[in-house]
Amino acid sequence: MYGSCAGLRWGAAAGIGAVLLLAGCSSPDGAAGPPVASGGQLPGKGAPYWVNPEGNAARQAAAYAKDGARGDAALMRRIAEQPVAEWLGPDDPRAAARKLTEAAERAGREAVLVLYNIPHRDCGQFSKGGAADADAYRTWLDGVADGIGDRRATVVLEPDAVLHLADGCTPRKYHAERYGLLKDAVDRLKRQPGTTVYVDAGNAGWQEPDALFEPLRRAGIEAADGFAVNVSNFRTTAESTDFGKRLSAKVGGKPFVIDTSRNGNGPYEGGDPAESWCNPPGRALGEPPTTETGDELVDAYLWIKRPGESDGECRGGPKAGDWWPEYARGLAGAKK
Repeated sequence: MYGSCAGLRWGAAAGIGAVLLLAGCSSPDGAAGPPVASGGQLPGKGAPYWVNPEGNAARQAAAYAKDGARGDAALMRRIAEQPVAEWLGPDDPRAAARKLTEAAERAGREAVLVLYNIPHRDCGQFSKGGAADADAYRTWLDGVADGIGDRRATVVLEPDAVLHLADGCTPRKYHAERYGLLKDAVDRLKRQPGTTVYVDAGNAGWQEPDALFEPLRRAGIEAADGFAVNVSNFRTTAESTDFGKRLSAKVGGKPFVIDTSRNGNGPYEGGDPAESWCNPPGRALGEPPTTETGDELVDAYLWIKRPGESDGECRGGPKAGDWWPEYARGLAGAKK
C-alpha cells in the first residue's frame, strides 16, 4: 500500500500466541513465536494504549540481552516498551481480535488495531491481497467486530484504500464497491460500544486536502470518529498536523491521529524520490504514543507502522512486513 501510485508504504507485524497479523502495506501473513518478555504498561495520563509483551521488538531485546549485547538490547527496548498497532490478517479475525482486546483489557488498556484486508488491496503491488470479494470482506469484518465485542479498541481503517481511489491506482470498476465496503465497515465497527474508528487519509506529502474530502465523505467519514494521517510515512508531526487541520476543516471538523512511529527525522530527501518510502536510511523514531498532544484536533500520536518491519525488498531489506532488526536498531539509535 502506498506504493508507486501514492508514494508510501507499510510493513507487517507478529501478534500474540498463534494469532496471525498483518502490519502494513506489503505484509505477508506470519505467526508469532512464544512470549519471551513480561512487558509492562506505560503509567500515567495520556497512555491508554496496550503494550504487547510478545512483539518482535520485545523478543529481539530479550535475544540481545541473552547474548550479552546490552547496548543493542537497550536500543530495542525503546521500541518494545511502546504501544504499537496490531495489523489484523485474514485468518480467524474473530479469534485474533478477541485475544488482542482481551489481553489489553486485562492490562487496563485498549488495543490499537489496523484493518487491512480490503479487496484488490494495494493495486496488485507489494501488499497485494485482501479479501476475495465484497461478501468475504463483510464476513471478515463481522468476525473482527464480534471479536472486539464491548472491549475498548482504537481502529485504523484500511490504510491506502481511500487514496488509491482518489489517485486512480485502483481500477475504476472497483470504486463503487470499495466506497460501499468502507462505509459499511465504519457503520459495523461503530456498533461496538468501545470502538473508536479512524479512516486512513494519507499524508502531507501526497496531495492537497481538496483531493480527499469527497472520497472520505463517500467512505463514511461522517459516522467515523475521525481520520488517520501519515500512516507508515515519515512526514514530520508539524507537517502532519497542518495537513490534518486543513483536511479536518473540509470534513466537518473531525479530529485525527498521527502516525509518529518513524517520523523523528522527517522524510528522506536523498536518492531516487520514487523509493523514498522504502526503508529509507537515517530515519528515527518519532514522538511516543500519547493522547496528550496539546492540540484539541489531534486525538493521539500513535505508532501505527511497527518500527523495524521492512517496507519491501529494497536497500538490503527482507520482503515487506518481515522483521528487520538492523533497521529497528537504526531507528532507535538515530540522532535527531
